Amino acid sequence: MNAQEPGLPRSRQANERLHALVPGGAHTYAKGDDQYPQDLAPVISHGSGAHVWDVDGNRYIEYGSGLRSVSLGHAHPRVTEAVRRQLDRGSNFVRPSVVEVEAAERFLATVPTAEMVKFAKNGSDATTAAVRLARAATGRPRVAVCADHPFFSVDDWFIGTTPMSAGVPAETDRLTVAFPYGDLAATEEVLTRYRDEVACLVLEPATHTEPPPGYLAGLRALADRYGCVLVFDEMITGFRWSEAGAQSLYGVVPDLSTFGKALGNGFAVSALAGRRELMERGGLRHSDERVFLLSTTHGAETHALAAAMAVQATYAEEGVTARLHALGERLAAGVREAAAGMGVGDHVVVRGRASNLVFATLDEHRRPSQEYRTLFLRRLLAGGVLAPSFVVSSALTEADIDRTVDVVAQACAVYRKALDAADPAPWMGGRAVKPVFRRLA
Repeated sequence: MNAQEPGLPRSRQANERLHALVPGGAHTYAKGDDQYPQDLAPVISHGSGAHVWDVDGNRYIEYGSGLRSVSLGHAHPRVTEAVRRQLDRGSNFVRPSVVEVEAAERFLATVPTAEMVKFAKNGSDATTAAVRLARAATGRPRVAVCADHPFFSVDDWFIGTTPMSAGVPAETDRLTVAFPYGDLAATEEVLTRYRDEVACLVLEPATHTEPPPGYLAGLRALADRYGCVLVFDEMITGFRWSEAGAQSLYGVVPDLSTFGKALGNGFAVSALAGRRELMERGGLRHSDERVFLLSTTHGAETHALAAAMAVQATYAEEGVTARLHALGERLAAGVREAAAGMGVGDHVVVRGRASNLVFATLDEHRRPSQEYRTLFLRRLLAGGVLAPSFVVSSALTEADIDRTVDVVAQACAVYRKALDAADPAPWMGGRAVKPVFRRLA
């Protein structure tokens, strides 16, 4: 039976209202309606667990919840109750709350490789603070970022390296250089070329591929040899790889690391953590020049910190990371079997760690295709699956996974027809979905 596309008249109206009031129609580019098939971008009313409902009343099994931030599921009772208790006690004061020390103690117990922590509201601020701290500590101007990782910050030092670099001075852009993931020799060549100029190496310790054996340890050695700061962006790997991040799983300790996303289960909280010697330069108990590390009005709102503490307790007590991996393995196996069964196993490709799955849509020549992605997303939505990725939350049930696999099989049947025709256009329903980073709107 062919699934019927959901009716979205209210969502379409809401999208028009958003575009009239909000540049891009969303407050996060990755949530824009250009990321979804034409006229099939649902506007969400509410969510519970692994499901969301749009303003038209359609229900979806949701993946990639909150851009990977809602790993326990929406409105998780332990998190919402912890937040509710704090709301009655006030959320922001003229002096630090006792919740701030409790949250710091809890975080450093969860991530014992760090010695100090400072909280903020988003990952960009935390990672930019790490860069500023590295520059201050080394006296060097350049930042080396991993070219194979898509995003580190909205700030000029990184955005200037993307196709959306408008507004970033060229002299700022020139201070950021790139190195490839997994290639120690190429990284050393960058450090040699800019000897005594590189303040830090910034990378995600792992993404859709596991680090090659010895790679992270080799980076640690290179950073030490060339006198630069090693920064791990653990926005995604934190909690999804292990509660203490990839640094714990792989046994390599960075100088600084940044956490966010799953840390708050949808509440706005991020963290910069690292060695006391470095972190204290942003404090008061030293004799060096002060570093403006992180100082934000809302960085330590009590309800967000309460959410973070509840998330950490839930992960530790309920084995959430293991559950994420088990659910992801079931989903990956099912999708691969469904794709192979429909003859598109080489075209609908699941990649990544089980707790952080993404999918690639390849054309008849096995090249990445936004047109085939459009077709695939359209059929998933028709089956009640909202999946810009296959990143799981622990709220998913095995029945949700099995239902998703059934919908994927239906989508793959249409995919096969498009491949046979060497033309996905008849099944796209309009313009293709767009990449986030592009020069022109």
